[in-house]
Amino acid sequence: MADRKPEVVFIQRKRRDAVTNFSLEQIFDDLRERIAEKYNSRRWIPRYSSNGTFRRAWIAVSASFAQSDINHVTGDINFATIFLRRKNTILTILDCGILERRRGLKRWAIRLIWFQLPVWRCRCVTVISEATRQKLLEEVACPVDRIRVVPVAISENFALSEKEFDSQCPVILQVGTAANKNLPRLAEALRGVRCRLRIVGPLSESQKELLKVNGIEFEQMAGISQRELISCYCKSDLVTFASTSEGFGMPILEANATGRPVVTSNVTSMPEVAGDAACLVDPFDVDSIRDGILRIMENPDYREMLIKNGFRNVKRYQPATIAAQYIAIYDEILGR
Repeated sequence: MADRKPEVVFIQRKRRDAVTNFSLEQIFDDLRERIAEKYNSRRWIPRYSSNGTFRRAWIAVSASFAQSDINHVTGDINFATIFLRRKNTILTILDCGILERRRGLKRWAIRLIWFQLPVWRCRCVTVISEATRQKLLEEVACPVDRIRVVPVAISENFALSEKEFDSQCPVILQVGTAANKNLPRLAEALRGVRCRLRIVGPLSESQKELLKVNGIEFEQMAGISQRELISCYCKSDLVTFASTSEGFGMPILEANATGRPVVTSNVTSMPEVAGDAACLVDPFDVDSIRDGILRIMENPDYREMLIKNGFRNVKRYQPATIAAQYIAIYDEILGR
């Protein structure tokens, strides 16, 4: 009888919204398929979403009954590691952004429950960028070699879509509307620029008013599927992603894969993810954002260089490449 393949249980969050926030789940669903030759796998999803003290305690306790040869907590519910067997547990941390929005005692409590205890209670931590790794090491006390960088894989569903660039009135795609996505400065940067702005994400009334005040012709959509998101890239001429902070920055790679030039920020993880395949700007400087957009609009040679570099850049983030990195960690945990 052949030896039993060891099992990896992927301990995943319960999504608050069945339509949006799909990227994390799809990344690890793809990983499960790619490790099948060496590892059996299953998902464990808690009954509750991460909301409130009781539900989070229930998630942590319940996860302990779902353990297997390797326990992989895949992000967002970091505290699920607390009652797992340390030697068999790997935790993926996406970013430390939750700490940037908190102060005082609340920040201390979140740092302890979301980061310090979970990191102590696992064999290995993976983070999705070197920027996240450095930030995490500033916040938690642990051996440096416990934290490994394993980037996010770009979905193979994002592929080249040919489109002639509309230099007269380009369609600019902006993915995300949260505070860190920097929509107010983007709106100001586009003031007087002839374009159409397509925004993916919910807009507040104040954001809508700001866009109107700056004379921006825009359309907005939220709660869309991945297929609809891909269509947005294909119908766009360029992509803006001038965030003030990111743990990774998937829209950079999604733009690269579909053959769209992208403007992104020169801070946190974004230069690392983009390499030479994006126009880097200062997200806190409206003129810098504007200059980057105009450079792409007005310089065909520069635009084509970014697109060419983008195709090369996404090769670093192919699903098979990322899966091999996780398999190496799983083998290490089991001493294989």
